[in-house]
Amino acid sequence: MSSRPERAPTIYDVAQAAGVSKSLVSLVLRGSPSVSEARRTAVLEAMARLDYRPSQAASALAGATTRTIGVLIDDYRNLWFVELLRGLQEGLAEHGFRIAVADHTLNAHVEASPLDGFLSMRVDGLVIATEPSPAMRVPEGLPVVVAGHRQGVVPGADVVANDDRLGARRATEHLMDLGHRSIGHLTGGGGAARLRAEGFAEAMSAAGLAPRTVPGDGATTEEDGYVAAARLLDEAPGTTAVFAANDTMAMGALAAARERGLRVPQDLSVIGYDDSPIASTHLLELTTVDSRNARIGAVAAERLMARIGGPGDPPGRRLLSPELVVRGSAAPPRPGP
Repeated sequence: MSSRPERAPTIYDVAQAAGVSKSLVSLVLRGSPSVSEARRTAVLEAMARLDYRPSQAASALAGATTRTIGVLIDDYRNLWFVELLRGLQEGLAEHGFRIAVADHTLNAHVEASPLDGFLSMRVDGLVIATEPSPAMRVPEGLPVVVAGHRQGVVPGADVVANDDRLGARRATEHLMDLGHRSIGHLTGGGGAARLRAEGFAEAMSAAGLAPRTVPGDGATTEEDGYVAAARLLDEAPGTTAVFAANDTMAMGALAAARERGLRVPQDLSVIGYDDSPIASTHLLELTTVDSRNARIGAVAAERLMARIGGPGDPPGRRLLSPELVVRGSAAPPRPGP
């Protein structure tokens, strides 16, 4: 019968072996000058005898980098984050950094903020991919990148985002180029959705058409897309095309169209936004706008590494150019009777 493996020594074991308190061991790990040379030597010798290896948290206390970047998002269900996190992870991995992700809405009932958790972990940088709130008190000097368009401002942070207004114009102009004139836009809350709605309105007004923008229940989920599309199609049955604020809302629009016996794209053209993984599936073949989410993540990683490596350039704003991805969900409208 094999014996159970011995557990790894802890900071408490080191304190006992050195005949000192845990607090004094922590001071040694921090490199505090207030510890006498004799006690410092006793602690270091105890660490060597026990083969004690400081944890990541202890290393942070000692002033070392944790090589971790905190990422704050607002909805794990939102596919916008999939490519963003991939680009961020790939950009950081080559520098030996990893990411820790927290959804600030998932545990909204808990008083503690995820940002506080990241700060207690001593992260080396932060990516805010949600709407900044006044409660987010980011320490001065911590490298921060805001990913995506947000209404709030984080002082001293770089901003990396897709040109949402331009992308919305391109999607709307594509529908008009196909011959559509009765076009509705499904929208939701947030800075990016607001800019996409503005781009839609600009393109429609430039063509002499009245923009019709319909919100869901306040967000940009599939259910919001379904609610907004149902309202649009019932109130304006002559609508021939729909542009949704994101691919998830476009999925809701497809469901609302099917319930009303409308075929896509024969009876109704649908365009989404973000070019999320679902958009290219054979089932949807959704025409959409590539919002460069992976590239946003990669550029965010570049900016963080530049800040961690030194003062770098002053904080700036990088806008990435989106691209229309044409698939099978949009076609010219059927000729009238």
